[in-house]
Amino acid sequence: MDPTDTALLILRLWLGTVMIAHGVNHGRNLAGTASWFASKGFRQARINALASAVAEIAIGIGLIAGLLTSLAAAGLVATMVVAFGAIHRFAGFFVFARPDEGYEYVATLAVAALSLGILGPGSVSIDSGIGLADNLDGWIGLVILAAGALGGALQLAVLWRRPVADAASPTTIEEVVS
Repeated sequence: MDPTDTALLILRLWLGTVMIAHGVNHGRNLAGTASWFASKGFRQARINALASAVAEIAIGIGLIAGLLTSLAAAGLVATMVVAFGAIHRFAGFFVFARPDEGYEYVATLAVAALSLGILGPGSVSIDSGIGLADNLDGWIGLVILAAGALGGALQLAVLWRRPVADAASPTTIEEVVS
């Protein structure tokens, strides 16, 4: 295994682990997550909370396994577009800036996913083992990633409205799930 394949494997394992952890966190208290989503302006908050939990776990599994890697990376980009658009952009760049945290974290995950989707999963992946890796990276990967970003923007346009501030609403996911 060459250094590039090693780096891609490490990147996939880490991004996948992060996404699974987020999905499990959202799913372990679905009612609380739905309440938080509603407080952040999401319509159909329970459906969004469930979809978020399931999608994040599926994205994580896909990344770790290297299965349909560009699609999993596009799902991660879509998730980060939604997180940025609905929550993090209002707090500025730094994660420590405000209770909702700035967008440096979600931007970093999105850029890492973009890189992975363009480069491909590397040789230690199911995609590579079944001969699919070269069909979904490069320009094709970039198109798939763009579709993911567009999907996230579409979700925001259809299912989210900036909420009116409500002092009784939880401000962080930690307040909801604790």
